[in-house]
Parts: sequence; structure tokens; C-alpha cells
Amino acid sequence: MKINPEYKELAWQGLWKNNPGLVQLLGLCPLLAVTSTVVNALGLGVATLFVLICSNATVSAIRHWVPKEIRIPIFVLIIATFVTCVQLLMNAFTYDLYQSLGIFLPLIVTNCAIIGRAEAYASKNPIKQSSFDGLMMGLGFLAVLMVLGAIREVLGQGTLFDGANLLLGPWATQLKVQIYQLDSQFLLAILPPGAFIAMGFLIAGKNAIDQKIVQAKPKKLEQAIERVRVNFES
Repeated sequence: MKINPEYKELAWQGLWKNNPGLVQLLGLCPLLAVTSTVVNALGLGVATLFVLICSNATVSAIRHWVPKEIRIPIFVLIIATFVTCVQLLMNAFTYDLYQSLGIFLPLIVTNCAIIGRAEAYASKNPIKQSSFDGLMMGLGFLAVLMVLGAIREVLGQGTLFDGANLLLGPWATQLKVQIYQLDSQFLLAILPPGAFIAMGFLIAGKNAIDQKIVQAKPKKLEQAIERVRVNFES
């Protein structure tokens, strides 16, 4: 099946080339604050993904009726509506995770990645493409959250998926993986300074991969243009 080049480019932009976390460096406050475990990262990432898709689709649907002078307040109102829906759902079904995320869940409203996509893409493109753009940007942000959360959880407490029951229910307790035993938590990894250090390594790793990709591409040989001098005197 042939993939539409436009959707392929949107996927490439959201997941790698223009990743909101690694490249645009947007939404770093919740990204660095709550990614002490994979479960916290997954909860925040899924909430952000939902808000991105719904807000992009809604902004795209009403883009012809929104006056340019008040578009930003309207976009924020739309985003706040979906964030409130997420808060109510998490409060009802995953209360412990809702408490764990705390203030950073309502702070999704001010996430520049969401407002930026609404302004830069959704307000200028059809619903289908805008929804897909929100999906790819959300998945890219979720991937960064998950990797950062995994690094910090493994280094900080030697586990993976600790507290999975907060998101998936009591049965998910068995998903916890004990990689190695620690007498006490490694606080540098658990606290925000560890998040800054790990994030720096992730950005450096992505830049190194991009550089290798550029070097691996065949270089175009520049053809030397032979200049011919014409002597009109002879």
C-alpha cells in the first residue's frame, strides 16, 4: 500500500525531525517534573496525546469562522475544555495517578506544543490532516516521556513499570519488573536535576544520529564547468 507523501512527512516531523520534546523543546516543565517513573510518563503522555488530537481537529473544523484577532484565546479555550475532560476522566477512573500528576495535568492547557500546533498547522489545514498531525506530535512527545521515565526509574529505583496499577488497575501490579535491588533510591535520578541531565543525553543522542544520517547520504558531485575563452582577434 502506497503511503501518502503528506502523511509520511507529518509522521516524520512529529516523531523525529520536529519532535516537540527533543527538537522544539516545548512542554519541558511537565516533561521533566513527572517522568520519575514510566507510569507517570505514560499517564501524562496519553493525556497530552488526547488533547492534541481533539484540539487540532476542533480548531481545524472552526478555522473559517474564527476571527484572526481573537484566535489565540479561542484556541486556549478549546484546549482547556479537553484538558478538563481529561481531568474529570482521570479523577473518576485513575484517581491515584491523577493525584500523582498533580498540578501538571491542568498545566497541559499552557503546553506550547499544543497551542503551537493549533496555530501553526490546524488553523490552516483540513480536519483529517490536522488530526493526524496531532496524533504524530502526541506520539513523539509520548515517546520522549516514556524513554525519559524509563531511564530515571531504572537508575533511581532499579525497576520498570512500578505503580502500573495506578493506570491500568490492580491486575497490572504483576507488570512491575525488578531489574536490580537498591537499598535506597538514587535521588539524583528521581529529582528534577536528573531529568535535566537525562534530557541532555537524549538530545545529544538524537543530534548524533542525525549527523550520521547526513554523513551516510551520498554526496552530490558538483560538475566542474569548463570555461572556454573565445579569441575574436584570430
